[in-house]
Amino acid sequence: MPVQVHIKYFASIREALGRSSETWDTDALTLGELRRALVARDATPAHPLASGRAVRIAMNQVMCEEDAALAPGSEVAFFPPVTGG
Repeated sequence: MPVQVHIKYFASIREALGRSSETWDTDALTLGELRRALVARDATPAHPLASGRAVRIAMNQVMCEEDAALAPGSEVAFFPPVTGG
């Protein structure tokens, strides 16, 4: 049964996708499955969320690994790693 999630994109990911957020219904059970589903949906060769690209993921403003269970109604944020100086 699909769950609805609120997705936010930041920095270079937002620029590449041309949108900062969206609400999406998904059958994904984990954050990794959600990431792969988003890549498959857009089918762009250089997708900013593609496997092998460095991407950080937060769910409900808590940093998570891709194997974290996706909770219905969650806010999921994708952003590139940041460095400080």
